Amino acid sequence: MACIRYRPGYRLDRSARGAAVSVVSGQTRRRWALVAGGVALLCLLPVVDSALPVTVPRLPVSQLRARILNSPRSYAGYVESNATFGLPALSGFGSVTSLLDGVTRMRVWQASSDRWRVDVLTDVGEHDTYQTPHGSYIWDSGTELLTEVLGRYPVRLPRAADLVPPSLALRLLHEAGPRARVSELPARRVAGVAAVGLRLIPGDPASTVEHIDIWAEPDSGLPLQVEVFGRDNGQPALETQFLQVSSWHPSAAVLTPQRGPGTAFTQTDAADLSGALGDLGPVILPGTLAGRARLTTPIGFGQVGIYGQGLATFAVLQVSGSTGLRLISAARYDGGVSIKVRHGTGVVVSTRLITAVLLHPNAASGTFVLAGFVDRRLLERAATQLAAEPW
Repeated sequence: MACIRYRPGYRLDRSARGAAVSVVSGQTRRRWALVAGGVALLCLLPVVDSALPVTVPRLPVSQLRARILNSPRSYAGYVESNATFGLPALSGFGSVTSLLDGVTRMRVWQASSDRWRVDVLTDVGEHDTYQTPHGSYIWDSGTELLTEVLGRYPVRLPRAADLVPPSLALRLLHEAGPRARVSELPARRVAGVAAVGLRLIPGDPASTVEHIDIWAEPDSGLPLQVEVFGRDNGQPALETQFLQVSSWHPSAAVLTPQRGPGTAFTQTDAADLSGALGDLGPVILPGTLAGRARLTTPIGFGQVGIYGQGLATFAVLQVSGSTGLRLISAARYDGGVSIKVRHGTGVVVSTRLITAVLLHPNAASGTFVLAGFVDRRLLERAATQLAAEPW
């Protein structure tokens, strides 16, 4: 079956929908056989590619790390991520559940950190995100709707662009902290490139991350593949890699959303796209929780508390109104475990990497969400401390 790419301004010829074919000729069969063979070959490419011998000069991990952190910001390619976090289907977090439990296929064009485009490809079309220095846009091929996103996200849920190997690798290396250990990995072939690798091991035993493997192009340092392992010592909980990648000269025609005949346009506020996080309430959080100091957050993010260091940090925020209580009920229904909190009600949700505690203190008007790559014991200590605060 042929694949059809949807783009703003392009429509299928609806007049052809009723056409019928009564006889399948031998030539048609051969054509479909070629298509089927081509699809099978595409599926096998990553396997064949990784099996080819790799010869690459040895590169010290300190030098590789520096090259990754200074890697080029302009590239284009095709990415697939495969995540098996095991998140429950909580109301208001549906986009995160699909992103962190399943395969996400993406076409990527990036000119710089604030000029890029990521198309998420599905069986029925695509969902495109455009980022410009002045704002962002979302195109949905199913509804043929282009949406301009106004303002800043007060708190943003994870999105597909966060899983592109360069973005994910840079974030993990920056957030690993000084206590993280780095070691060398054997080279492997990724997207036809002989890539060199490094392993990042968190320095804090409270982290649920066992290690992170990153492979990059040796000369430029462009990250090509990232694997994140939990402490179950099994398969990676998250794997994202380029299947095709190349350097790219930025093109305004690619990075600028184009409205075609028949496409609709609307505007929305960034806060409206935050799901359940759009109901954050104002709160003054303590300076330390569970023995972890609160980090300084950027201006405009005072509603969120970040505690800890490196890959053992966790976030704390308060969801106001009935939304938080619905989250607690949904978490219990989807297998969350109730925890005993002296001054409140709580439930813990544990996945391969993420641990979350939803807490409703008796004295508070809202519900706290504590979540991060940390173990359950640490978050329960933090929740017990929060419940005892004089809200």
